[in-house]
Amino acid sequence: MSPAVGPRPVTIELNAVLVALIGEEPQVLTLQDGALLPSGPFEGDHPTLQTGLRAWVERQTHHPLGYVEQLYTFADRSRAEATTGRRIVSISYLGLTRERVAAGKREPGWQSFYRYFPWEDWRTGPSKLLAHTILPRLGKWSDEAREPAIKRERRQRVAVTFDDSAWNEELVLQRYELLYEAGLVPEAGRPKRPVGDPVPGEPMSYDHRRILATGIARLRAKIKYRPVVFELMPPDFTLGQLQRAVEALAGRRLHKQNFRRLVEQQGLVEETGALTAETGGRPAKLYRFRREILLERAVAGTKLPLARSA
Repeated sequence: MSPAVGPRPVTIELNAVLVALIGEEPQVLTLQDGALLPSGPFEGDHPTLQTGLRAWVERQTHHPLGYVEQLYTFADRSRAEATTGRRIVSISYLGLTRERVAAGKREPGWQSFYRYFPWEDWRTGPSKLLAHTILPRLGKWSDEAREPAIKRERRQRVAVTFDDSAWNEELVLQRYELLYEAGLVPEAGRPKRPVGDPVPGEPMSYDHRRILATGIARLRAKIKYRPVVFELMPPDFTLGQLQRAVEALAGRRLHKQNFRRLVEQQGLVEETGALTAETGGRPAKLYRFRREILLERAVAGTKLPLARSA
C-alpha cells in the first residue's frame, strides 16, 4: 500500500497594483525595469494582510500607500515554485496614490498602463493596432478551428470582447486572456509556451501582466460609481484636468459638457476661489474634491459620458 500523500505545501504571496497619474498618464509602480509588480511573502507577524502589504510595499519602494482595496486571489494550479514545487497563492491589492517626486526627478519604476496593453488606449479614437493587427489575427485563429461549434464560439468571443463599434473598456482581462489563448501574447499565468510573433505590448514576468489587467479592469469599473479618481488628483485641479484624468484611466474620450454636468449634479467638487493660467488659455477655475460627500451620501451609480468615435 502506497503512503498517503499529504496536501501540497502553499506559499502566500502579496502583490500590489499601485497606480498614480503622472503627466496625466495612468502609471503603475513596477520593479526590475517594469518586469514585476511589487510582491513579497505574507509575514506572519502582521495582524492583517493589508498591514503586511503596506509594510513590504513601503520597504521595497519607499512609497507609502494611500487608498487600498483587495483585488483578487490567484491560486491556479500552475502557480508553483520551480525548485520546491510549493503552490503559490497570490493575494493582490489595488492601491491608489499621488505621485511623489524625489531628488529633483521622478521616482524610478513607474510605467504606463499602455506599455503593457497598447490596444486599450482609445483616447485619440479606435485603436489602429486593433484594426490592423489584432482583429485580423484573431479572425485567422477563429477560422483555424476544425469543429464548426468551436469556430462559432471563437468568433462570438472575439465579437464580444474586441467589438470596436461597442467597445467595453472594462473587459481588459478578458481581452488579454483571449489573446493568450489565441497564442498572440505570452504569460497569463498558465504553463509557458512559445509565442513566436506576439502582438505589441511589453511582457512581464510570471503572471504579473494578468494581475495588472485585473487591476486596470477593476479601476475602470470603479471610477464609474465611486469617486476614487480623486485619490489620484492633486488637492486643487481644473475640471479639464479632472476630465483628462478620467479619460486616461478609462482609455476613452469623454463628452466635455456631459462630464461637467455630471460632476456638478453629484456635488463632487467645489470652487476654491482661485484661478490658474497653467492651462495656456484663459485662466481656469480651480476646484477641490468635497470629501464630506462620502459622509453625506453614497455617490449615485452612473456611466461615464463617453464620446462616440467619429
